[in-house]
Amino acid sequence: MLPEAGAFELVFLAAVALIVVGPKDLPVLLRKLGQFIARMRGMAAEFRASFDEMARQSELDELRKEVEALRNARFGEPIAADLNAHLSSVHEAVISATHPEPPPPPGPAAEAAAPPADTAPVDDASGAGRAAEPRA
Repeated sequence: MLPEAGAFELVFLAAVALIVVGPKDLPVLLRKLGQFIARMRGMAAEFRASFDEMARQSELDELRKEVEALRNARFGEPIAADLNAHLSSVHEAVISATHPEPPPPPGPAAEAAAPPADTAPVDDASGAGRAAEPRA
């Protein structure tokens, strides 16, 4: 209440109150002063409690909003999309490593453009009409 009042200051205040108010009315004054201080402390406690309640309610509202946002959020969707992308790339790599692409089927244009590599050209004078023999 009086943080810097020592014993001498309190005795001095009591003496002044005794002289100003008088010995007859001093107990009544001290009782009313005590009641006033009790009411002030009660109001301060009530204000502090209501302020704490408002802060607690505000925190609860924020927590409710966060919980609702977490309930409505789809956190697994981005992870699932990334996982599916990685799995599909791994799947394609495994398929391409285990099943190489077959060479394109020979067509009439491919046969006419290039002779087979394992046969030697046929000399018209020596081997007319016979098939080319493979080189050894």
